[in-house]
Order: sequence, then structure tokens, then C-alpha cells
Amino acid sequence: MIAIIDYGAGNLQSVCNTLNFIGCPWTVTSDPAEILSADGAILPGVGAFGSAMSEMERKGLVETVRAAAISGRPFVGICAGMQLLFEESEESPGVPGLGILRGKVIRFPSEKGLKIPHMGWNSIRVKKASRLLGKLPDQPYMYFVHSYYVKADDEEAVSAVSEYGTTFDAAVEQDNLFGFQFHPEKSGTGGISILRRFAELAGGCR
Repeated sequence: MIAIIDYGAGNLQSVCNTLNFIGCPWTVTSDPAEILSADGAILPGVGAFGSAMSEMERKGLVETVRAAAISGRPFVGICAGMQLLFEESEESPGVPGLGILRGKVIRFPSEKGLKIPHMGWNSIRVKKASRLLGKLPDQPYMYFVHSYYVKADDEEAVSAVSEYGTTFDAAVEQDNLFGFQFHPEKSGTGGISILRRFAELAGGCR
């Protein structure tokens, strides 16, 4: 069973639909016991960094999410859910993130004439052997919607990068912890492949 963490700031339905498509049992939950006992967990995210952390705190989920992410069981952060795994964001100065991975979230440079938010399909370049990205075609296209991006301190944790005015970290992987700046649940066959491999890693597919 995959726990889709409901902290009031995520677009949950598209993730649920994709797990249904691949035949993987799931539950949407904000119950700490369910999250911590699940075979794997997904932290979705839409919206501002500070608001997401505030909602997580309001529901008493900060320590639960942190514990799930470092439990050794498969854990995925998607879009803002990936950003929340890091220490801080320029979007919400003074608001600490979960701090599981070192680094910060920064805004795309507007002086380069970029259209912000970055929205649409963009290719990614896989940087290292990855259990979730390893069987994708060369430089696959994924669907992005974001104005801010992660700059990880540890380059070894970065599993894929992309380009939009600058090179940015598109995916991270450390042990059984994964993060994607793009939305695999909206990225067609490539994204379905990623979530299927995640569910298989969690032993959660029928």
C-alpha cells in the first residue's frame, strides 16, 4: 500500500489516477500511523513553500513526514513536495523546510527574459544510475510547472538535471528517497514508468 500524504497543499487526484492505472493500491491519508506503516509514501505538492510547511505543521505532520522520508522505505516528493525536502526557499524567506537534504530552493532568473512559471514539457538528462529513471529513453521529456527550483548542495544526490535559462536539478535520489521537480503523474508513458518502478520498489503493485 502506498500512502499519498494529504497535508492540504497537494493536487492528489492525478497521482491517485496514475496509481490506479498501474494497478497499485493506495490510500490518501494524513494519519501518522498509516503513513509510517505504508510500504511507500508520496509527498505531492502544489503551491507555495511556506504555505505547504504551515499546513504540514497545522496538521502535526512535519515529524511524521520527516520520519517517513528517512525510514528506508521508498519515499517520493513531487514538485513542491521535492522542494520541501530541502532546507529553505527564496519563495518563503525564514521558513525552514524539512531539511532532509542539504540545499535551497531559488527562483528562476527573471532578467534572462524567461517566462515564469516554467510550464510545459522539457527534456531531462539523467546524471547517474537510478532505480526509477534508469530505463527511460535518452533525455526524455517530462511535464513541469514551477517558478522555483532546487539547488542541492550535494551533487551526488542529483539524479537528473534540466535546462530553462539555467541548468537546474530536476530529480534527486538518496537511498530510498526520491524527488522530482517535474510531475511524473502528468508526464505520459515516461512518468507512468517512473511511478510503476517506485511502486514495485515498495512491493505495492498487484
